[in-house]
Amino acid sequence: MNILRLKRPALAFSAGLCSVLGFAPLSLFPFPVLALAALFALWQTADSARTASRLGFAFGFGFFGAGIGWIYIALYDYGGMSLLLALFATALFAAFLALFTALVGYAQARLQAAAWMRMVMVMPATWVLVEWLRGLIFTGFPWLTVGYSQAAASPLAGYAPLVGVYGVSLVVAISAGLLALLWQVRWSKRGQMAVAALVVLWSGGAALRAVEWTQAAGKPFRISLVQGNIAQELKFREEKLADTLEAYRKLVLQSDARLIVLPETALPVLRHEVPENYAEILRSHVRKNDGDILIGAFERDHGQYYNSVFTLGTAESQSYRKNHLVPFGEFIPLRPALGWFINEVLSIPMSDLARGGITQPPLKVAGQNVAVNICYEDVFGEEIIRALPEATLLVNVSNDAWYGNSHAAMQHNQISQMRALETGRMMLRATNTGVTSIIGRDGRIQQMLPQHEAGMLNGQVQGYVGSTPYVRWGNAPVLGLLVLMLAAAWWMHRK
Repeated sequence: MNILRLKRPALAFSAGLCSVLGFAPLSLFPFPVLALAALFALWQTADSARTASRLGFAFGFGFFGAGIGWIYIALYDYGGMSLLLALFATALFAAFLALFTALVGYAQARLQAAAWMRMVMVMPATWVLVEWLRGLIFTGFPWLTVGYSQAAASPLAGYAPLVGVYGVSLVVAISAGLLALLWQVRWSKRGQMAVAALVVLWSGGAALRAVEWTQAAGKPFRISLVQGNIAQELKFREEKLADTLEAYRKLVLQSDARLIVLPETALPVLRHEVPENYAEILRSHVRKNDGDILIGAFERDHGQYYNSVFTLGTAESQSYRKNHLVPFGEFIPLRPALGWFINEVLSIPMSDLARGGITQPPLKVAGQNVAVNICYEDVFGEEIIRALPEATLLVNVSNDAWYGNSHAAMQHNQISQMRALETGRMMLRATNTGVTSIIGRDGRIQQMLPQHEAGMLNGQVQGYVGSTPYVRWGNAPVLGLLVLMLAAAWWMHRK
């Protein structure tokens, strides 16, 4: 029995590690389903809620340790943190996130239900409910929400326009529960019903992929997405500013596109400090193309600083200011207690920014209504849809140079693929070092630049109008379904 108790956490940890294979860059979408099935089967054998929480923690530590280990690069290589402290901080963060999967294990064990209901209803619903909670608490960290693993090759991606990423997570978790049940009951009548349910779920997702939820608006037009590839350690050095401005000037002047997009903080100066002759060169060029350019830079307004995107060109001058900021990276939570951490331990420029407005209108450029989101903001689908259905095009500008050659940039691009699926809009991504890409409204990558190379991605894009069910209702339907599943399991058990 003691050996078995040791083996189960090791199996759960291994399943957590394997689940990461489902996310970009490998995108082997069946792996998270199989990994969750293994976890659910282990939970079913747990003799107490405490044991189930330990198994959940082991799974989560493997899952998040492998999935977000790239945070170490930001802390050590670019944040100025010591090697041991960076390793400790990364492990501590993974352990903190693993507490959420431990909570799932504990909660599902406390909810009494028949074995088949626990695996098919209670475990999946609790898993997704806690995922949603993780996307809210402490400003939210929904990275590695399991639904992202299905974008965009999986048949289950067809559910994204209906119920969003959490709805896709629910279908993944129910599939895992059905597999765990099948493992337990084998080819009995209940096992045959589990197989039939799996076929319905996966074929239903495949059928939904053929539905066109949105309609083309206007004609396709040319765009250019600029990837400057400015090394993070050089980006904010004053002596390199002239080189950075010149690099972007040369790339912009090569484009004949109607819309040109530069990355997040492409110009590492305040907007009002951009030389007027430099701005006029860019403005004149895009006006020749009868178009506009989106430029990432910091802004200062009434003594506050913003991470912004502003426009130059034929349209009137407009700007978007980032609303959802990254704790410690862009603002200091609990400043009186934690301000020293940023000032003494980390070295991150512009780490105390102000938030832009919650509801900012799309930018009217190049004949489109463009909903801009900056870096980490595209992780929050319920916030992206605030600009819809008015927006015809989504644009994400980012700087994932903080994470070096890790898999963070591809994971981030996969998240953008989910946003395209949910909204029925194309997503354009302009980044400093990659991944710079054009993503179709079906979530598939149409074009992509190699990472860590300076260049420009040129292509044809199409604006779209209309609303998917997710744009209309957001996360409300799936949250309601989760409550119903848990209530039904409780009621059936009582009955």
